[in-house]
Amino acid sequence: MAHIVILGAGLGGMPAAYEMRAAVGKEHKVTVVNERPDFQFVPSNPWIALGTRQRKQTSFPIGPALAKKGIDFVAARAERIDPVAKTLHCAGDQTLNYDHLIITTGPRLAFDQIPGAGPHGGHTQSVCTLDHAELAHADFEKLAQNPGPVIVGALPGASCFGPAYEYALILDTELKKRKIRNKVPILFVTAEPYIGHMGLGGVGDSKGMLESEFRTRHIKWITNAKTTKVEAGKMFVDELDDSGKLKQQHELSFVHSMMIPPFTGVDAVAQAEGLCNPKGFVIINDFQQSPKFPEIWSAGVCVAIPPVETTPVPCGTPKTGYMIESMVTAIVHNIRDVLAGGQPSHRGTLAALCLADMGDTGAAFVAIPQIPPRNVTWFRKGMWVHWAKVAFEKYFIHKMKTGSSEPVYEKYVLRLLGIRRLDEEK
Repeated sequence: MAHIVILGAGLGGMPAAYEMRAAVGKEHKVTVVNERPDFQFVPSNPWIALGTRQRKQTSFPIGPALAKKGIDFVAARAERIDPVAKTLHCAGDQTLNYDHLIITTGPRLAFDQIPGAGPHGGHTQSVCTLDHAELAHADFEKLAQNPGPVIVGALPGASCFGPAYEYALILDTELKKRKIRNKVPILFVTAEPYIGHMGLGGVGDSKGMLESEFRTRHIKWITNAKTTKVEAGKMFVDELDDSGKLKQQHELSFVHSMMIPPFTGVDAVAQAEGLCNPKGFVIINDFQQSPKFPEIWSAGVCVAIPPVETTPVPCGTPKTGYMIESMVTAIVHNIRDVLAGGQPSHRGTLAALCLADMGDTGAAFVAIPQIPPRNVTWFRKGMWVHWAKVAFEKYFIHKMKTGSSEPVYEKYVLRLLGIRRLDEEK
């Protein structure tokens, strides 16, 4: 009997557990390790921050859900991986030996790279975790009582830009509902070289569409923005030109700010010698497998993928939900084949697919592959995207509660968008 340990129970880890159980049967042991006892549907966090969702709607206990499928659960922080001994060390002196380890931890939020950034000891808010989103909501309510300037955007080195756009646009809608939008100037400050870059070099006319959306909503912006420090109510930004030279320095005032941080690998993973790149992201081959430690596999935000292009201010490459799902499915199939005496042969996709809410409308895009030139570029806008994301939220959470192993994005989102399987589009 093999022991398969899955480190992380988010958008990659939970589906990995259910797919693995379905693929290998009960003769093999599957254990999930996660620092928190609850699953959190991270894409809903902008809604949490603005009060249109509550914790109980987007989160639920992991243990009981996994137990229904015969999957063990350990609620403990991972402290260290010993790839040679094939051992995972967790807080409380807990030790797990594994035959295969799947790393789906997500990132470490590196607010510490910009002095004064972040919700803990800093002056900016975040929607990267449910706890952060709840803190952001409390700060938003203070803004509603004392309206003033708002800064939203992404710090240097960020690689997840969609939630920043969502937050700015949903915030605009919510302020209008409260009839105080006229008292709240919104400024979008981003490391991207232009609006709509998204860490992807743009998708279709994302630049024109999002610039038009911002103009219509009276949202101003600064791109190529190298935020250097944040103080209480003040953000200091070096705006660079396209060649990377200083164009202008800004001292920006704010009452409320939500900034996406740069990501690095989590400490327990990054400290394993030979497993990660200098930023702590897991190095993988085409089959989601560590070249140095073949018993270790990885998927999601924690894997090493190079930037799409060099930009004046560093921008990372996003890992969207469909990409994560395809990586997980490839890992499950590869481990199943290895356990049966075969070799890995399944690959994840590097296609990007995203549904972004904009409050009173929404935007959806597909980029195949992520890195230009592309075989497929697809971008659409409309209120239907807002409702599609709402429906997808309900669908995904239901599947995680009930333990379904079906590919959610493949079954729901692609059909909704009228797109056939992405791997057929390569």
